[in-house]
Amino acid sequence: MEVFVLLENFIMIAQQVLVLFILIGVGFACGKEGILTDESSKKITDIVLYVVTPCVMISAFQREFSMHLLGNILITALCATASIAATVFIAKLIFHDKNTARKKVLQFSAIFSNCGFMSLPLQKAILGDDGWFYGSIFVAVFNVIVWSYGLVMMSGDKKQMSVKKLAFNPGIVGVLIALIIFVLRIKLPYIISQPIDYLAALNTPLPMLIIGFYLSQADLKKAFTDAGAYLAMAVRLAVVPLLSMFVMHLLNVDPTIMIACVIASSAPTAATTTMFAAKYGRDVELSVSIVASTTLVSIISMPLIVALAQSI
Repeated sequence: MEVFVLLENFIMIAQQVLVLFILIGVGFACGKEGILTDESSKKITDIVLYVVTPCVMISAFQREFSMHLLGNILITALCATASIAATVFIAKLIFHDKNTARKKVLQFSAIFSNCGFMSLPLQKAILGDDGWFYGSIFVAVFNVIVWSYGLVMMSGDKKQMSVKKLAFNPGIVGVLIALIIFVLRIKLPYIISQPIDYLAALNTPLPMLIIGFYLSQADLKKAFTDAGAYLAMAVRLAVVPLLSMFVMHLLNVDPTIMIACVIASSAPTAATTTMFAAKYGRDVELSVSIVASTTLVSIISMPLIVALAQSI
């Protein structure tokens, strides 16, 4: 019976992941045909980061305030922080390469998942608005850590971290506005909430097109012939989500919160890896190939892990 439930959950989640991969396929085709270019993909990424992401946060937090829900927000934030912190420890323990540029990319790619682009659409599809809500908390924690620890780690310069960069990060700004609206119990009028909802809905198609574009430009041979890349892939797609799921299950975390966090933890390597690698002179080619290969492999790994989380 348990095997049947697991299989049923796997098929349902696999269908949702396949929907995302069809959108990725459209982006891939657009990249190959030159419809999407480096310049246009950067502009679309900016739209997602600076417009769509804050709208996602505000839209997700448009719900009735309660102390129970506030408690769940704190629990989700703690789970997200613990998951990423544990991954930092694992990555530092595993990846030791004399080539600093390569080591930084391998560590970063194992630590940071594509929890905004890949996870939020899946959380909404599987768990509904609650999953989207808790997923947005995970993304907020991710943004704080990636723009502080992640920035310093990849650049090798502590001066790169600043309060200004954190304060003006679009993901953080969106969460702060959303939290203020939520705590003060402000109900946005239709004329404001509806455009926000429309823009938030772009968080599924636009990021998938961009991921597809990067796949069309990637040399996957490097990832699939590199032992370090395989190890980073295993940590990112299997070790981290399974460990997170096991610990949260032991601690009896709310099932919706647990599954939302597992989805975020099981997502492929963040596209931010390539952005930071290019900015700070790290191994860009390796970063692109890992982002692309983990995205491809996640079509199997994510449904398996999320289905397992749903069945326990």
